[in-house]
Amino acid sequence: MADTDDNKYLFLENDFRNSGVAQADWAAKKMVWVPSEREGFEPASIKEEKGDQVLVELSNGQKVTVNKDDIQKMNPPKFSKVEDMAALTFLNEASVLHNLRERYFSSLIYTYSGLFCVVVNPYKMLPIYSEKIIEMYKGKKRHEVPPHIYSITDNAYRNMMQDREDQSILCTGESGAGKTENTKKVIQYLAVVASSHKGKNPANPQQQAGSLAYGELEKQLLQANPILEAFGNAKTIKNDNSSRFGKFIKLNFDVTGYLVGANIDTYLLEKSRCIRQAHTERAFHIFYYMVAGAKDKVREELLLEDFSSYRFLIEGHVEIPGQEDDEMFDETLEAMEIMGFNEEERLGMLKVVSSVLQLGNIKFEKERNNEQATMPDNTAAQKVCHLQGINVTDFTRAILTPRIKVGREVVQKAQTKQQADFAIEALAKAMYERLFRWILARVNKTLDKSKRQSSSFLGILDIAGFEIFEDNSFEQLCINYTNERLQQLFNHTMFILEQEEYKREGIEWNFIDFGLDLQPCIELIERPNNPPGILALLDEECWFPKATDVSFVEKLLNTHTGHVKFSKPKQHKDKLMFSVLHYAGKVDYNAANWLTKNMDPLNDNVTALLNNSSSTFVQDLWKDVDRVVGLETMTKMSESSVPSSTKSKKGMFRTVGQLYKESLGKLMTTLHNTQPNFVRCIIPNHEKRSGKMDSHLVLEQLRCNGVLEGIRICRQGFPNRIVFQEFRQRYEILAANSIPKGFMDGKQACCLMVKHLDLDPNLYRIGQSKMFFRTGVLAQLEEERDLKLTVVIIAFQAQARGFLGRKAFSKRQQQLSAMKVIQRNCACYLKLKNWQWWRLFTKVKPLLQVTRQEEEMGQKEEELKAAKEVAAKTEAELKDITQKHSQLMEERAQLELKLQAETELCAEAEEMRVRLEAKKQELEEVLHEMEARLEEEEDRSNALQQEKKEMEQQLQLMEAHIAKEEDAKQNLQLEKAAVEGKVKKLEEDILLMEDQNNKLQKERKLLEERMADMSSNLAEEEEKSKNLTKLKAKHESMISELEMRMKKEEKGRQDMEKAKRKVEAELAELQEQHADLQAQLAELRAQLAAKEDELQATQARLEEESSQRGAAVKRIRELEALLTELQEDLEAERAARGKAEAARRDLGEELNALRTELEDSLDTTAAQQELRAKREQEVAMLKKAMEEEGRNHEAQIQELRQKHSQAVEELNEQLEQAKRVRAGLEKAKQALEKESADLSSDLRSLASAKQDVEHKKKKVEGQLNELNSRFNESERQRNELSERVSKMTLELDSVTGLLNEAEGKNIKLSKDVSGLSSQLQDAQELLSEETRQKLNLSGRLRQMEEDRNSLMEQLEEETEAKRAVERQVSSLNTQLSDYKKKLDEMSGTVEMLEEGKKRLQRELEAVNTEYEEKASAYDKLEKSRSRMQQELEDVLMDLDSQRQLVSNLEKKQKKFDQMLAEERSVSCKYAEERDRAEAEVREKETKVLALTRALEERHETLEEAEKMVKALRAEMEDLISSKDDVGKNVHDLEKAKRGLEAIVEEMRTQMEELEDELQVAEDAKLRLEVNSQALKAQHERELQARDELGEEKRKQLLKQVRELESELEEERKQRGQASAGKKKLEGELKDMEDQLEATSRGRDEALKQLRKIQGQAKDLQRELEDSRAAQKEVLASARESERRSKAMEADIIHLHEVLAAAERARKQAETERDELSEELASNSSGKALMSDEKRRLETKISQLEEELEEEQANMESLNDRLRKSQQLVDQLGAELAAERSSAQSKEGSRQQLERQNRELKAKLQEMEDQGRSKLKSSITALEAKLREAEEQLEIESRERQANAKNLRQKEKKLKDLTIQMEDERKQAQQYKDQVEKSNVRVKQLKHQLEEAEEEAQRVAGARRKLQRELEEATEANDALSREVSSLKSKLRRGGSGGGEALYSSSTPRSSGGGSSMRSLGLGGSISRRSNIKENSVELHEEEPPSPARTPPLESRAEVYTCSPDE
Repeated sequence: MADTDDNKYLFLENDFRNSGVAQADWAAKKMVWVPSEREGFEPASIKEEKGDQVLVELSNGQKVTVNKDDIQKMNPPKFSKVEDMAALTFLNEASVLHNLRERYFSSLIYTYSGLFCVVVNPYKMLPIYSEKIIEMYKGKKRHEVPPHIYSITDNAYRNMMQDREDQSILCTGESGAGKTENTKKVIQYLAVVASSHKGKNPANPQQQAGSLAYGELEKQLLQANPILEAFGNAKTIKNDNSSRFGKFIKLNFDVTGYLVGANIDTYLLEKSRCIRQAHTERAFHIFYYMVAGAKDKVREELLLEDFSSYRFLIEGHVEIPGQEDDEMFDETLEAMEIMGFNEEERLGMLKVVSSVLQLGNIKFEKERNNEQATMPDNTAAQKVCHLQGINVTDFTRAILTPRIKVGREVVQKAQTKQQADFAIEALAKAMYERLFRWILARVNKTLDKSKRQSSSFLGILDIAGFEIFEDNSFEQLCINYTNERLQQLFNHTMFILEQEEYKREGIEWNFIDFGLDLQPCIELIERPNNPPGILALLDEECWFPKATDVSFVEKLLNTHTGHVKFSKPKQHKDKLMFSVLHYAGKVDYNAANWLTKNMDPLNDNVTALLNNSSSTFVQDLWKDVDRVVGLETMTKMSESSVPSSTKSKKGMFRTVGQLYKESLGKLMTTLHNTQPNFVRCIIPNHEKRSGKMDSHLVLEQLRCNGVLEGIRICRQGFPNRIVFQEFRQRYEILAANSIPKGFMDGKQACCLMVKHLDLDPNLYRIGQSKMFFRTGVLAQLEEERDLKLTVVIIAFQAQARGFLGRKAFSKRQQQLSAMKVIQRNCACYLKLKNWQWWRLFTKVKPLLQVTRQEEEMGQKEEELKAAKEVAAKTEAELKDITQKHSQLMEERAQLELKLQAETELCAEAEEMRVRLEAKKQELEEVLHEMEARLEEEEDRSNALQQEKKEMEQQLQLMEAHIAKEEDAKQNLQLEKAAVEGKVKKLEEDILLMEDQNNKLQKERKLLEERMADMSSNLAEEEEKSKNLTKLKAKHESMISELEMRMKKEEKGRQDMEKAKRKVEAELAELQEQHADLQAQLAELRAQLAAKEDELQATQARLEEESSQRGAAVKRIRELEALLTELQEDLEAERAARGKAEAARRDLGEELNALRTELEDSLDTTAAQQELRAKREQEVAMLKKAMEEEGRNHEAQIQELRQKHSQAVEELNEQLEQAKRVRAGLEKAKQALEKESADLSSDLRSLASAKQDVEHKKKKVEGQLNELNSRFNESERQRNELSERVSKMTLELDSVTGLLNEAEGKNIKLSKDVSGLSSQLQDAQELLSEETRQKLNLSGRLRQMEEDRNSLMEQLEEETEAKRAVERQVSSLNTQLSDYKKKLDEMSGTVEMLEEGKKRLQRELEAVNTEYEEKASAYDKLEKSRSRMQQELEDVLMDLDSQRQLVSNLEKKQKKFDQMLAEERSVSCKYAEERDRAEAEVREKETKVLALTRALEERHETLEEAEKMVKALRAEMEDLISSKDDVGKNVHDLEKAKRGLEAIVEEMRTQMEELEDELQVAEDAKLRLEVNSQALKAQHERELQARDELGEEKRKQLLKQVRELESELEEERKQRGQASAGKKKLEGELKDMEDQLEATSRGRDEALKQLRKIQGQAKDLQRELEDSRAAQKEVLASARESERRSKAMEADIIHLHEVLAAAERARKQAETERDELSEELASNSSGKALMSDEKRRLETKISQLEEELEEEQANMESLNDRLRKSQQLVDQLGAELAAERSSAQSKEGSRQQLERQNRELKAKLQEMEDQGRSKLKSSITALEAKLREAEEQLEIESRERQANAKNLRQKEKKLKDLTIQMEDERKQAQQYKDQVEKSNVRVKQLKHQLEEAEEEAQRVAGARRKLQRELEEATEANDALSREVSSLKSKLRRGGSGGGEALYSSSTPRSSGGGSSMRSLGLGGSISRRSNIKENSVELHEEEPPSPARTPPLESRAEVYTCSPDE
C-alpha cells in the first residue's frame, strides 16, 4: 500500500488520455483555447469562422465570438499530463499552463520543460523524499524515472563522475516558491549518495571512538543550513521562511565521487530588514530566537529586554504557526556547536545581534534654537557601547559632532536629527551585514576539508527570480540583471544541446545563438563605456559634486534615449522614473536614494571606534575600515567642492554596484565552466493553500522564469521527436500501400510514408534514429489519422451490418421453408388421422422386432468401441515402458563410460597435481624475488612521492603568490585608470584655459593697437573735440580691467601648472610601482626557471633509472622516442602552416570534402568486406586441400612411430631447456613492465605539473606584457597630445597676428574716413563684414590644408603672409596720402556726387538684401557643418567598435589555432595507433610465415615417412617370404602397425592444430590489413582536408591583409626577408635531402639526420613567426592611419572654435567702431570741413562701388568653393556609410564563418570519435580472438600427451624469438621509410612556401599600385596648397590694385595695365582685375617651381576620399 501511495505522487495514471473516446471527442469538436479573465485560458470548440473572427462554444454552452489571433490550439489527449512539455505538439502558453495545472491537481509537482525542471509548491508534505525514493532514483537516467529534483541531481552527479566536468544546479523563483527547500533536497540526496563514510565500519570500537563521527562532513553540511536560515531568513507576506539573500553552494568531490568539502557564496543580503519591516512581517529569525530563547546568564550578558522594548522590531513578537522560537534558538546553538563555533564566537555573534536591536532604541531630539541633534537619554547608547567594547562619550561625540577633515584642517560638524538617525540606521545595517559575512566565512572554513584533494564540484545556486513590483528600486535592478545573465546562460546551453542533438541525428538546421537576444539589455546595465551603462553611470555620478538622483536619471536619459531596451515611462511624471525592457517584460524603476545605496555611507568616526574595540571579535568584524565611505565623502557630495579633491579618494573603496557586478561576473564564469541544470520554482497562489492555482500568477512566473522563453526557442527548431518504430506503428494507416510487404528498415519506411503523405520538407527532418517535426505537425497528422480511422470504422461497421442482415434474412428463409414443411405434414396428418389402416399401422409397428434390432446393434457397437479404447491404452502403456527401459539401459551404459573416463581423468589429475606442485614451488621462488624487487620499487616510489609533494607545496605557494600579484595588478590598473581620467580632465582644462588666454591676448593686442591709433588721432584732433579725451579715458579703464583679468588668468595658469606637476609626480610614482612589479615578476620568472631546473634534474634521475633496464626495452624506447620526435616535428610544421594559412578556408568546399570523405569511408568499408569475403573463400579452399592431403597420407604415416621416438626424447630435453629460458624471460618481462608502468605514471604526473606551471607562467607574462603595452600607449598618447597642443598654440599665434594686422588696417581706414556721413558708415560696415568673412573663409581653407602639410611649410606660408600684409600696409599708406591730395582736387564735383549718392543708396539697399540672403546661407552652412561634425563623431564611434571587433576576431583566431593544435595532437595519436596496428599486422604475418614453414617441414617429414613406409613394406614382404615363423612376424608387424597408427594420429592432430593456427593467423592478418588500409586512407583524407582548410584560411587572411595594408616599406623589408629565408630554406632543404638519403646506411646516421631536421623545422617556424610579426606591423600601421584621421578631425574641430572666436572679436570691434563713428560724427557736425568731407565722400563712393563689385565676385568664388567643400563632405559621408555597410556585411559573414567552423569542428570530432571507436573495437576483437585461440590451444595441450605439448610450445617460443628479431629489423626498415616520407613532406612544404611567396609578390604589386595612387594624391594636395597660397596672395593684393587703377592718371606708382582706363566706374574695376592677375604672376615667379602641374579645385575630392582608409 505504501508503494502505491508513493507512486501516486510520481507516476502518471494512463486512464483517459490514450482512450479512443477522448481522441474522437477532441477531433470532432475542434478544441482550442480562448483567453479567460478568471482561468487565464478556457477550452472551447470552434463552431464557425468569419474572416478574422471565430465563433466558439465554451464548456458551459455559451457561444462567444473571438479574434482569430487570440485563439491558441489545443494538444491531442495523448499529450495530456505529459512529463516533458517540450514534447507538446502545440507549444503555447495555454497548453503549458493547462499541463502544469492538470499535473498539479494530480499531486505531480515536478514537470520537465526541455532543459527546465518546473516545480510547483504543493503547500503540503508529500511522501516523495524518503530513502526508498532516493534508492529508486540512484543511477537512473532522466527518461527512466518520473520527473523529480532527485533525477536532476543524480544526472548531474553521474555526468560529473563520467565526463569529469563540473556541474551546477540553478534554482530560481519568487519568494515562497520552494527554492530553499529544493536546495535542501539536493544536498540531502548528495549527502546520501556521495557520503565518504558509506560502507565503512571500523574494526574495533576504540578505533571508532577515536576517529571522526559517522558522516561528519555531511552532517556539518546539513547543519550549515539552520545557521544561515537563522541569520538570513525572515517571515514575509508570501513565505514564513523566506531567504533574504541568494547563495551558491559549491560541493567538492574527489576522484572516487566522495564528498570532500563545500563552499558557500552569498549575494544581495536584504540588510534593511533588520531596521524596518512591513506589516505582519518579521525581521531576521535570529532576533526572535535570541529574545525568546536566551536564558538567565546569557540574557544578562546580552542585556536583553522584551519584544515590545525594541524599536527596530516594529510589529513586536510576530509568531510563526507551527514553530517555537526558543526551540529554534537551541537548535541554532546546537548547529553552531557541530560546525565548530567556540563559546567566545557564539557569544560575540549574539552580542552583535543585541547591539543592532539596542541601536534602534537610541533616540535623538532637536535643540530649540538650531537644528543640532541631542541625545537626552543615553541608556541605549551605554548598552551598545558595553556590548561592543567602546567608550560611551566617544560614541556619542562621534554620532552628534563627528570630526571631519576640511582641506588640511579637522573640524567638528554638528549633525541634525535626520543625519543622526540615518547614521544609526546605517551603522545597524552595516554591523549586521558584517556579522553575516563573518558567519559565512566561518562556515566555509569549517566545510573546507583539504585532506583529500577535490577533482570536481557540483554547485547549487539558490537566488531570487525575476521581480516586477509596483515600486522597483536598486535591489530589483540587481536581481533582474542577475536573471538576465542566467537566462542568457540557459539560452546558450539550450542552443548548444539542440545543436548537439541535430548534429548527432545528422539534421541540417540553421543554428541561432539565442543567448545573443539578451545581450542589448545586459550591455545597457553593465557596459563600462561607449556609452556607459546604468551601473557605470551610477558609479560615475557618485563622484560628482552636488550629484543627485535627478541628475543621474537625466544623464541616463541623455545617454540612452535611443537604446532599444530603454525608455522613459509616459504615465509617470516623476523625474526619478525610467524603464528597462527585460526579457520578462518592461520594468519601471524608481531611482530614489540610488546614490546613497550605491555608496553605502557610514560614520567613519564610529567605525574607527569599533575598529579599536576591546573585543577581538568586534575588531575582526571592522578590520577593513579604510574601505568605508565616510562623512568627508558625503559632505563633498553635498557641498560644492573642487572635483579633483573628490577624485583623490577614488579607488579607495568599491561601490555596491561594482562589487555586485564583480561577484556576479565570477559566478557567471564559474557557471559557464560547468554543465548547468535548471530548476524553476513556481508559487501557485498567495494564500498558501494546497490544490489551488492562480493562472495569471503562474503565467507571470513562467514568463519571468524564462520557461516561456525556452519554449520560444523550441518553436524555432523541431521540438517534437518520435522514434521510427512508433511513427510507423501510429501513422502507417495514413500510407497503407506505400510500404511493401516484408521486412524494411524503419528509416526507409518512414521516408516512404512521409513521401506518400506529401509533407512540406520544411516541417520535418529525418534523423538517424527518430523523426523531427515542427510545432503542430503531429496534431495535423493526428487529425488525418482520426479521419482515416473513422472511414475505416464506418466501412467495417457497414460490412458487419450487411453480414448480420444477410444472416437474419437466411434465417428467415429457413424458418419460412420449415413452416411450409410443418404445414404440409399437418395437412397430411389431418387427412390420415381418421383412416382406419393408419390407426392399425401405428398400433402394430411398435410390436415388430425390426425396430429392436437397430437398438441392439447400437449397443454392440458401443461395447466394441470401449474394448478398442482399452486395447489402445494398454498398447501405449507398453510402448512407454519399453522406451523407458531402453533409455535406462542407455543411461547405464553412459554412466559406465563416464565412470571409466572419470577414473582416467582422476589419474591424469593426480599427475597434473604433481606437476602443479613443482610449478608452485618454482613460482613461489619467483614470488619471493618479485616481492624483494617490489619493496625496492616501493621505497623508490615513496621517495618520488615525497619529492612530488614538496613540488606541489612549492607550486601552491607560487600560485598564492601569483594570485596576490594579480590582485595588486588589478589595484594598480584601477589607480592607473583614475589617474588617466585626471590627466585627461586636466588636459581639457589646460586646452580651455589656453583658448581663453589666446582670446584675451588677441583682445589685448587689438585694444593696444586701437589705443595707439586713438591717441594719435586725439593728438591731431585735440582742437576739434573734447569728447575724444573722454573716450581715451574710457579705453584706458578698459585696458586696466583687461590687465587685471590677464593677471587673474596668469594666476589660474600657474595653478594649472602646479596641478600638472602634481599629476606628473603621481605618474612618476606609478612608473616606479610598475618597475617594482616588473622586478617582482622577474623574480617569479627566476623562481620558475629554478623549478624547471629541478624538474629537469628529477627527469634526468628518472632517465638514469630507466637506463638500467634490459637492452631490448632500451631499444624499443629509443625507437618510440624517435617516433614521437618525428610526430612533434610534423605537428610543429602543421601548426605553423595552419597559423599562417588560418583564414583562407572556404567552408563550403570543406563541407564537400567532408561529404566525400564519408562516401569514401563507405566505399572503403564495402571494399574491406569484399576483400574479407575473398580471403575467407581462399582459406576455405586451402582447408579443403589440406583435408584431402591428410586423407591421402593417413595410411602412409602409420609406420613412422619408431623413428620418431628418438626425436621425441631429444625434443623433450630441448623443451626443458626452453622452459627454463622462458621462465627467466617472463620474470624479467614482468619486472620490466612494472618498472615501466611506475616510471611512466611518474613522468606523466611531472609533465602535467610542468605544463601547469608553464601555463601559469605564460599567463602572468601575457598580463605583464599587456600592462606594459597599455602604459606605453598611454605615454605615447600623452606625448602626442602635448605635441598637438604646442602645434595648435603656434598656429593660433600666427592666425591671431594676421587677424590683428588685418583689423589694424581696417581701423586705420575707418580713421581716415571718420568724417564721412552715416550713409557712408553703413556702407563701410557692410564692407568690413564682407572682408572679415573673406578673411575667415580664407583662414579656414588655409587651416584645413595646412593640416595635410608639415609644420615647416606652415611657418613659411605664415612668413610670406606677413610680408604680404606689410606690403599691403605700405601700399595703403601711400593710397591714404593720395586720397588726401585727390580730395582737395575733387571739391568741385559735389553736385555730381550727390546724384551718385542717391544711386548708391539704392544699390546699398539691394546689397543689404543680398547680405541678408548670404547670412541665411551662412547659417545653413553652419548647421550642415554641425551635422557633419556629429556624423564624424558617429564615424569615430563606429571605428572604435570595428577595432573591438578586430581584437575579438584575433582572440577567436588564437582560440581556433589552439583547437587546430589539439586536433593535430589527436591525429598524431591516431597515427601512433595506426603504427601499432601495422606492427601487430607484421607480427601476425611473421607468425603466418612461421606456420607455413612448419607446414612445409611437416610435408617433408610426411614424404620421408611415405618413403620409409614403402621400404618397410618391402622389408616386410622379404621377411614374410624368408622366415617360417609366420605367427611371430605377424605379431611383431601388428605391434609395429599399432605404433605407427598412434604416430599417424599424433601427426594428424599436429596437422590439424597447425591448420587451425594458420587459419586464425591469416584471418587476423586480413582483418589487420583491411583496418590498416582503411585507417591509412582515412588519415590521408583527414590530412588532405586539413591542408585544404589551412590553405583556404591562409587565402582569406591574405585578402584581409590586402585590404588593411597601407605602407609599402615594411612589405619590401618583409619581401627581402622572405627571399633570404627562401634561399636559406632551399639550402637547408638540400642539406636535409642529402642527409635523408644517407639515412639508409644505418640507424645511427638516421638519428643524426632526424636531429638536423628538427633544427631546420624550428628555423621554419621562426620564419613563419617573423611573417606573423610583419602582419602585426601592417595592422599597427593601419591603426596609426586611423589615429591620424582622428587627429585631423580634432584639428577641424579646433579650427571651428577659432572661427567662432574670431567672429566674436569681429562683433566687438564693430560695436567699438560704431561708438567711435558716432562720436566722430557728433564732433564733425560743428566743423567747417564740409567741402573736404564731400570730396572724400565722392572718392570713397567711387572706391566703394569698385570694391563692392570685387567683393561680389569674391563672394561668388567663395560660395563655389563652399559648395564644392559641401560636396566633398557629402561624398565623405557616403563613403563612410558604404564603409559601415561593408563592415556590417563582413561582420555577418564572419559570424556565419564562425558558425560553420564550429559545425565542422563538431563533425570532425564525431568522425575522430567514430574512427577511434572502430579502431578500439577492432583491436579488442582481435585481442579477444587471440585470447580464445590461446585458450583453445591450452585446452588441446592438456588433452594431449605432456611431451608433445611441451615440444610444440618450445618450438613456437623459439620461433617467436627469432621472429621478434626479424620484426625489429623490419621496424628499423619502416623507420627509414618514414624518414623518406618526411623528406617528401618537406618537399611539399617547400612547394607551399613558393606559393606563399607568389602570393606575397601579388600583394606587393597591389601595394605598389596603392603607393602610386598615394603619391598622385600627395602631388594633387601639393598643387592645391600652391593654388590656395596663390589665391591668398590675390585676395591680399586685391585692395591695393584697385587704388592704383583708380588713380593711375595722376600718380607715378600706377601700373601699366591701368593707363587706358582713367575714368570712374567700370574702368577702375577692370584695371584692378588686371592688376590682380599681374600680382599673381609675380607671386608665381617668386615661389619655387612645383614638381607637378596644379590640378583644378575638384581634384581635392581624391585627397579627401582616401582619408577614411588611412
